[in-house]
Amino acid sequence: MTTDECYRLGQITKPFGLKGEVIFFLDVDDPMRYAGLESVFVKLKGQLIPYFIKNISINGNKATVSFDDLPPEESLKLVGNDLYLPLQMLPKLTGNQFYFHEVKGFAAVDSEKGHIGIINDIIEYPAQPIFQILNGDTEILIPLVDPVIKKVDRKEKVIYIEAPNGLIDLYMNINNSDKGEKQAAS
Repeated sequence: MTTDECYRLGQITKPFGLKGEVIFFLDVDDPMRYAGLESVFVKLKGQLIPYFIKNISINGNKATVSFDDLPPEESLKLVGNDLYLPLQMLPKLTGNQFYFHEVKGFAAVDSEKGHIGIINDIIEYPAQPIFQILNGDTEILIPLVDPVIKKVDRKEKVIYIEAPNGLIDLYMNINNSDKGEKQAAS
């Protein structure tokens, strides 16, 4: 199993008690969905290692967890490592909701400009995530906020957006002026 086949569930943040329990920070919308979790992958030295859960108790977005057959001193070595689960464990989303990994490669179609490019990535900034859309050599960055997303067509792999007025032109004009400067310098 690789990280490309998984999603990040959270992180083991600290030990708890003297019996080898640890605290998970669950970086998810609905932590209680994981109350029956039987196993998890822990990323250790770049590898995903499966660990089976003996007991899990969730309080908010934190969980107190004990693992099967893991000595207390070994659980300390897991602190600070990320937790992963297979992508197929994600609940299916409908409508305009989507997982970031699911829309990479989708076409981006603006209500005014039409097809503006392909979603290459979603960059997660503290204030808000940003669509990174590639149109040839031009990178277009569009804020990923509810008013911008008009429709997600999973079947056709298209996201219909309404970019803030003038934003796409700004990127296209910057790229065109760069090309003009390069030609003038030749």
